[in-house]
Amino acid sequence: MEMQELHKEMEELIRLMGFESEQVSVHIDEPHRKITLFIDDDAVRGERTPHVLSAFHHLVNQILRKRGGEHHIIDLNYYRRERERLITELTRTAARKAAISKEAVELPPMNAYERRIVHMEIATHPELRTESEGLGKDRRVIIKCL
Repeated sequence: MEMQELHKEMEELIRLMGFESEQVSVHIDEPHRKITLFIDDDAVRGERTPHVLSAFHHLVNQILRKRGGEHHIIDLNYYRRERERLITELTRTAARKAAISKEAVELPPMNAYERRIVHMEIATHPELRTESEGLGKDRRVIIKCL
């Protein structure tokens, strides 16, 4: 799918959802397959942000798949970027604790994307390893010493 076409589709989708064009901006980073949306509206702030983000992520990737495009990561008002930063920070703290105490450290339940961030961060620590345990929404990562 061509960048300009994707940009127009995103703007149309957002318009159909009831947002005014002056409230919205779309940034597409094609090489990294990321789309960042900025919507200046109370409907996408606070506790609603993860739900609206999930809906956008699903809809945009359905459109891309239908058009023969590749899967993209969607961010809304930098929510995902901030979440990634917090998870990385949590992972580094847990890694230090596991390395010092030589005991397993269990992280809170996370979705697959967030667990992948943890696994990738711990992969840089040769003395540590990770395992995922649990099912569904209770699936979590455990950091262990080798």
